Amino acid sequence: MAQTVKRWHRQVAARMALMAALLPLLPESSTGQTLTGEGQTLPAYDADQPFLPGPDGPALAPTEDPDANARYADGTEAAHVPEIAQRPPSVRITDSGTPPDGSPATLLADYLSLDADNRLTASGGVVIWYRGKRLVASRVIYDRETGSAVIEGPIHLTEPARAGTRQETIVIADSAQLEPNLQDGILQGARLVLAREMQMAARQMTRSEEGNVTRLDNVVASSCQICAENPIPLWEIRARTITHDARTRQLTFDRPQIRAFGTPLFSLPWLTAPDPTVDRMTGFLQPQFRTTSSLGFGIKLPYFITLGDHADITVTPYISASQTRTLELRYRQAFSNGAMEWNGAISRDDIKNNDTRGYLFGAARFELPRGYMLGFQLQTASNRAYLLDYDITDADRLWSGVTLDRIRRDRMMTARIGNYESLRDDEPDEMTPSVVADALWRRRWTPGRLGGIADLEWSLHAHRRSSDEDVLGRDMARGSVQLDWRRSAILPGGVMGAAQARLNADIYRIRQDSVYDDWVARADPAIAAELRWPLARHRGGVTHIVEPIAQVIWSPERDYDDDVPNEDSNLVEFDEGNLFSLSRFPGWDARESGLRANLGLGWTRIDPAGWSIGLTAGRVLRSGSDSAFEGSGPLSGNTSDWLLATHYSGANGLAIANRALFDDGFSISRNELRLGWYQPGLQVSAGYLWLDSDPREERFASVSELTTSGGWQLAEGWWATTETRYDFTADRAQKAELGLEYRNECITVEMSLERRFTSTDEVNAETRFDLGIRLGGFGQQKSGPGTVARRSCMR
Repeated sequence: MAQTVKRWHRQVAARMALMAALLPLLPESSTGQTLTGEGQTLPAYDADQPFLPGPDGPALAPTEDPDANARYADGTEAAHVPEIAQRPPSVRITDSGTPPDGSPATLLADYLSLDADNRLTASGGVVIWYRGKRLVASRVIYDRETGSAVIEGPIHLTEPARAGTRQETIVIADSAQLEPNLQDGILQGARLVLAREMQMAARQMTRSEEGNVTRLDNVVASSCQICAENPIPLWEIRARTITHDARTRQLTFDRPQIRAFGTPLFSLPWLTAPDPTVDRMTGFLQPQFRTTSSLGFGIKLPYFITLGDHADITVTPYISASQTRTLELRYRQAFSNGAMEWNGAISRDDIKNNDTRGYLFGAARFELPRGYMLGFQLQTASNRAYLLDYDITDADRLWSGVTLDRIRRDRMMTARIGNYESLRDDEPDEMTPSVVADALWRRRWTPGRLGGIADLEWSLHAHRRSSDEDVLGRDMARGSVQLDWRRSAILPGGVMGAAQARLNADIYRIRQDSVYDDWVARADPAIAAELRWPLARHRGGVTHIVEPIAQVIWSPERDYDDDVPNEDSNLVEFDEGNLFSLSRFPGWDARESGLRANLGLGWTRIDPAGWSIGLTAGRVLRSGSDSAFEGSGPLSGNTSDWLLATHYSGANGLAIANRALFDDGFSISRNELRLGWYQPGLQVSAGYLWLDSDPREERFASVSELTTSGGWQLAEGWWATTETRYDFTADRAQKAELGLEYRNECITVEMSLERRFTSTDEVNAETRFDLGIRLGGFGQQKSGPGTVARRSCMR
């Protein structure tokens, strides 16, 4: 009988537009959450999301902040370019199953009656579906003459398709009465949540302007979870009224009072804030409290201004106890083919006796036709002390210029021209190259008759010093071409053989240096033969791979000291990556010459449990001493130092790598150890570097430095970070930092304590403490590291 009644109810409801009045109670973009345990929802956090983005499985964790700008080998730092939102598709396909406006709704109820006054009453487990929304109520009375509807609760309005997402919508009320337009009305005892975060409970909720404006009277708002046994939230806002405009996605508070743990803190005449669905909106951002030993206690209060959907500007005044007056600015703009960002500040403080100091960093990148990318960068600052005093960057060189590049599968083109500004005390501007230009074009192909792989490379370089002195003010320009060919084959017995030939040709123009000729042209051919014999063994699921390698190279011997000055190849690396290279110099000015042999042995063990270990050992033998390596260094003499590199990778996220260079007497000249441990609640990264003194590389004292960084989950919601850098040669720390963050569903507190120990004539040692507090529920917020503390409501 009950099934028959319900089917009859569906037929009656199909001819009515009753749900057109019920479902517009909430704007499309808002969601609801109660301030009591009934119907409570929580912000959506992905429990499986790692605290830091990283690859699956073990990897060496970075020793620097992953959010830091890229640092290049020349000491410069890449300025930040903003991320660009994905362009929406030009064609959108709507869901054909969504009924149009005015379409009938589906009604389920235990009882349905039509009285003499032409009023339709549905009662007993009323469930109404309309346009993807579901309303559950105890009783609905619809007056067909006036068009008004009275709904008796408890009323529960949801969107099942959006359940568990940030767009989920929930409204709970005791009762409701709608006006004849079937969209506006009054709800009594209403509870509303926006984006599953900001909860609001009011005695009365009124909707107007076709359902776009919602006003709550005598309301309390919070994004904290409320338990029935402990209804006092961590923080709350009590207001006479709160108005939510769905069109502007803005909340307006009338006479708000901010409370913490139920205790009033302060009151305001009015307050406006974005709702949790807003990504960008004009207004104040999270304030930052800062205390430094040089500037004292201060506060930063950024104000964000939107300039349409393609640009914005952030103005941040910074005031401290030592009377610093600083104004920071950030401007961002997106274009159809790129984006740009400008950051700058201007300050007057007591550190430099009220001297005006500042900086300006800007960067842009644009996509051009045919796959070309054009980039601009501008970096300038008063001095390095200013960049360190205001925690902008610790880069010791600035670069400004233009870049152009294009990369394809078989060819590459890159070019850049710009100006270097050195901030180092030991680098006078007139002695270091300031204007530097580079261009490189490279193509790889397979020759038809010879087989193998051929590679052709053209490069141009020029740099200029500001000094006019002889030798010290040397200017240079170079044009180079390199033709390389390599072919490999499998020989009898599983031996892999390879032949390689290379020709380098350069022409130099040298000015303001009487030691060298004005014009120098040279050509350097090289030929090489290589044999590899990979051997593998499988037993018990374990795989062992052993591979001995021998490579013989010949090129004419030459004395580069009498040829051209070495400007780009003074720092030479020797590792497993270039053990079998024809030349280990990083640039073009110097190349290895003579008869030499690169010998090496590799071993790898792969365990079925998911871990592996590998070892690479090698050495370079020469028929005679190469003048390019005369003096000290691991590659000097007839025999190089021994290279021993090992690595371990475990299934538990642990990775260890070590590379050592030592002579026949086991005296270590260089050693680098890196460790990374990646776990859902733990990240540890450490690196130790040892470099023996080498006057040829202008390193007159040994380097012994330890760098560590880590983050770990102390407890639910508590995430700690640490970073330190210790110089064993100077027997003192260079930098130490400790950070602590607490997050729950409604508040984020970030604290950091940092000490910089280095000091010079321009820069003093400094201690810095930062504090930031962010309330949840106002604007979209990105999830941070670690877990979120969730309040447990026990019934």
